[in-house]
Amino acid sequence: MPDFGANDLDAFWMPFTPNRRFKAHPRLLASAKGMFYRTPEGREVLDGTAGLWCVNAGHDRPRIREAIQKQAAEMDFAPSFNMGHPLAFQFASRLAQITPKGLDRIFFTNSGSESVDTALKIALAYHRARGKGTKTRLIGRERGYHGVGFGGISVGGISTNRKTFGGLLTGVDHLPHTHGVPGNLFTKGQPEHGAHLADDLERIVALHDASNIAAVIVEPVAGSTGVLVPPKGYLERLRAICDRHDILLIFDEVISGFGRLAAPFAADRFGVTPDLMCLAKGLTNAAVPCGAVAASTAIYDAMLAGAEAPIELFHGYTYSAHPLACAAGLATLETYREDDLFARAAAIEGYWRDAIHTLADARHVIDIRDLGIVAGIELAPRDGAPTARATEVFETCFDEGLLIRVTGDTIALSPPLILEKSHIDRIVETLRSVLGRVA
Repeated sequence: MPDFGANDLDAFWMPFTPNRRFKAHPRLLASAKGMFYRTPEGREVLDGTAGLWCVNAGHDRPRIREAIQKQAAEMDFAPSFNMGHPLAFQFASRLAQITPKGLDRIFFTNSGSESVDTALKIALAYHRARGKGTKTRLIGRERGYHGVGFGGISVGGISTNRKTFGGLLTGVDHLPHTHGVPGNLFTKGQPEHGAHLADDLERIVALHDASNIAAVIVEPVAGSTGVLVPPKGYLERLRAICDRHDILLIFDEVISGFGRLAAPFAADRFGVTPDLMCLAKGLTNAAVPCGAVAASTAIYDAMLAGAEAPIELFHGYTYSAHPLACAAGLATLETYREDDLFARAAAIEGYWRDAIHTLADARHVIDIRDLGIVAGIELAPRDGAPTARATEVFETCFDEGLLIRVTGDTIALSPPLILEKSHIDRIVETLRSVLGRVA
């Protein structure tokens, strides 16, 4: 077998990456601890994105690392089909203690994409188990991102997916997005205007009839399409309309969960409880891939009572409740509790918000959105070259020792919840300097 050297970049087909551009000027990370990555040459890079919205407790937490090592030495794998291992049940029970009241039945997956497709399948199976098999239509939202499975990109609202992969699932409709509502520019926290956009669900119900609609899925805060914070009253209206028409409400909390919004979940922050909740990312602090769907007791009980076969939900994954993932997840939940990270995020949210909004007068900035420890800084696109300016800001920030994320022409920030005021100051100062230099 050939000896592939460290500089051989050809074999890895990188996800969501312009491969030719990257491989001409690679950005490599070699180690991580706390708030920082280090490059192979030893240069320090402040993590302004918690990896990819996922390392909420910071890098290399000893409790999590040691739990994975211990479990790997005891048992590397156990099947979850007609079998079980103690950590799976412990992890589900512990997770159910912090999910919103009533969402206490946990189905494990391996990623946010799998969590979304699982939730959609549960919604369809639930209605069938109740004798309402015509309820098959799924409602997503424009500019929504729900992972990369066929179900997730069908209910999602990213046009590039349709351009690349075609029409995907049939029987899908979309609510309008909440971006660009007049009067909401540079809002601190939840914007005042736009709750009425939820009422478009009534139009969709009138078009298709409630007897044919299974579920509505939304991100409480849309992350990957530019940090879109819901207007005041918007999620409450969606919940009320779904209740009125016997439609399940699914929250995709893959990004917004586990303290990101200075609360355990967005459902807690907004006081709106969905019927199904998709989880991943911060679930294990990204140390081992893992996802989950938290379902209501009512859904679980209806599935068991109405099943037409011994297996109530004909669905699952080889790696559902993988022992290493469960060990990492239990240690992660304990780390959140021990360090009181959700409260810590709430305590520093005001400083974060005020600091980020000082960039309102920075060059190229046309809007800023924030909630919890997340922010979107929208830039004016270059004429005829959308995304080019943001891409250059991303690359220049990395060279300056700051990792950010860009989506379209929006800078998305979501640092680990262990951040200090000095880290916030460094993020803002670096961004201001880079924005001042990028054309």
